[in-house]
Amino acid sequence: MEGEIRNFLKVWLSIFFCLCCCYAIGKAIPKGKTRFLFLIPFVCLFFYLPLSLSTIFLGGNTAFYIAWLGNFKLLLFACGKGPLSSQYSSRSLLTFVSVACLPIKIQENPPPKSQNQENQPPVIPTDQTHKSSLNYAIKGVLWAFLVVVHDYNEYIHPKIILCLLCLHLYIFLDVVLALVAVLARNILGLELEPQFNEPHLSTSLQDFWGKRWNLMVSSILRQTVYDPTRNISTRVVGRRWSPIPAVLATFLLSAVMHEVMFYYLLRVKPTWEVTWFFLLHGFCVTVEIAIKKALKGRWQLPRLISGLFTIGFVMVTSCWLFFPKPLQCRADVRAFEEYAALRALGRDCSHALFGRPSITKSY
Repeated sequence: MEGEIRNFLKVWLSIFFCLCCCYAIGKAIPKGKTRFLFLIPFVCLFFYLPLSLSTIFLGGNTAFYIAWLGNFKLLLFACGKGPLSSQYSSRSLLTFVSVACLPIKIQENPPPKSQNQENQPPVIPTDQTHKSSLNYAIKGVLWAFLVVVHDYNEYIHPKIILCLLCLHLYIFLDVVLALVAVLARNILGLELEPQFNEPHLSTSLQDFWGKRWNLMVSSILRQTVYDPTRNISTRVVGRRWSPIPAVLATFLLSAVMHEVMFYYLLRVKPTWEVTWFFLLHGFCVTVEIAIKKALKGRWQLPRLISGLFTIGFVMVTSCWLFFPKPLQCRADVRAFEEYAALRALGRDCSHALFGRPSITKSY
């Protein structure tokens, strides 16, 4: 683990230097083909750097933040679009680097402060976009419970283990991305958009993927794939049906990027189950859109029924197509071994800094 941490530090120092160069390029070169050509080498390098890491946590998070989100942000930045081109991101080098390498998006139109609020000390935001501390406390307890339950996998039915993995993935992403957002918010002093919006309350697949699950990825894919494809499709099939090819193209690119992420994590040849997972969901979302357009709001299922169908479909297809490959490669075992290694490393560091507590005997 010590060698992995050294590589991790080297990789992120390289990322910081590269993003400083990208910031300078953005200041010196206007948006367009020239800026794109100058940024392409950094995009290629960001695909290469995560290969230096092999752990689930350090390597997987670096691949997700840099090879996927960071690269897509740079491509949008080349065209003068995306989170890196906002007035807040371009204001300072620190803000630019933070937005580029972290899964965060600055809230463009934060709620204005009243004069009374300006004269008072800051308070914790109560807007619906900010999850309550109780919510995260509960999820933290559930996360710890799932870690403990993993020790008893041999006594649990495999189907139940798959369902627990679905829950573990959601809680892990939600808590980790929230911690990153809190850190960035405190450093930058800016309001950030939420990462998740209670996906377990989804009433349709369109609601789940577009408005609730991993909103940072949804926003990036909307700008890089969905909007351009819809603009092109409008000329061919008309505005009414243009969302359908745009949705299919978005899910196709998401499938490809998930296969890339799985390669970073597992280092095995793709078997394309993940691709089929996203193509299936893309097809179902297009069917859902077509049905809604045909019915024109004249009839819809009760929220409770549609919500159960949505979450049930997501979990069943995840257990069928998404999780089998990581389980075959024992990614869950590696992840929990890394938990233990990081805890041991933390104890060693605390002992080195503060000294091992002495044990005295009294007679």
